[in-house]
Amino acid sequence: MATTASRQTASSKQARGWKTRRWMLGNYLFILPFMVFFLTFTVFPVLYAVYMSFHDWAILAKEHPFVGFQNYAFLLRDDFWWLTLRNTLYFAFLTALLNTVFALVVAIAVHQPIRFRDFYRFIFYAPVVLSVAVMGVVAGWMFNTQFGIVNYYLTWLGLPAVKWLADPNIVIPTLSVATVWWGFGFPMLIYIAGLQGIPTHLYEAAHIDGANGLQVTWNITIPLMMPSIFFVAVTQLIAHFKVFGQPYIMTGGGPGRASFTVIMYLYQTAWRFFRMGYGTTIAIGLALVILFFTLVQFRVFGRSSTIEY
Repeated sequence: MATTASRQTASSKQARGWKTRRWMLGNYLFILPFMVFFLTFTVFPVLYAVYMSFHDWAILAKEHPFVGFQNYAFLLRDDFWWLTLRNTLYFAFLTALLNTVFALVVAIAVHQPIRFRDFYRFIFYAPVVLSVAVMGVVAGWMFNTQFGIVNYYLTWLGLPAVKWLADPNIVIPTLSVATVWWGFGFPMLIYIAGLQGIPTHLYEAAHIDGANGLQVTWNITIPLMMPSIFFVAVTQLIAHFKVFGQPYIMTGGGPGRASFTVIMYLYQTAWRFFRMGYGTTIAIGLALVILFFTLVQFRVFGRSSTIEY
């Protein structure tokens, strides 16, 4: 009797295990197309780039001799790499900060029950659909020293014209402002979604207690929006580390090399001078920098971005 019962139990477990495996197989088949594309177009290129970084890889050369860590050693001694990295860090942190804060302010404003609210949301989001080429040309005209509309209104107000894109001290803040104007609509949408998830009874209780708008925003909205703020801050910093189009179109990296970024240096090295080995080394160096600052953000702000209602 006991032997029969144990056999039935074993067969039942085996049947359940087979059903579970069949169910899991179906799930794996659903994600198989994505995994094929991910491995082919993401994992393999990354691994191959790492492989190329250990070689003196020139496109026109028939042989690509192995050089070990020489490219990485040269990168650490490359003054131009450190210059472009400094410019990129300046632009990325400034733009991410402005985008994170400005988009939150606009999202809170257009979340209020005001007239034409949907129209305002559309207007603020509209620049996002522009390509970086269009944005660069338009912003370049706007900030042009001679005939730009920004300087036109400054002189109309009796203020002196500013060399927005010709002054090394303000060229990166100018590029940052142009980028914020172009791209703050996307984080604004993320903030609006977060605002819609805040329970309304918290606002009702605060108003009953006599809290004003500023107190409600500071003590309820901002703390409960921390997950959205954290997400926007991380993604914006990662995105702006890879800046290329704005300085390439608007300034060409100038004046001098004041707005030359890491991706511009990578493009010049790999696709103008055909030094693919060193170009991939620059790319890997930038990836490590992005990884470092992302981990720092998670370390510093990760815990504070977890909330419970």
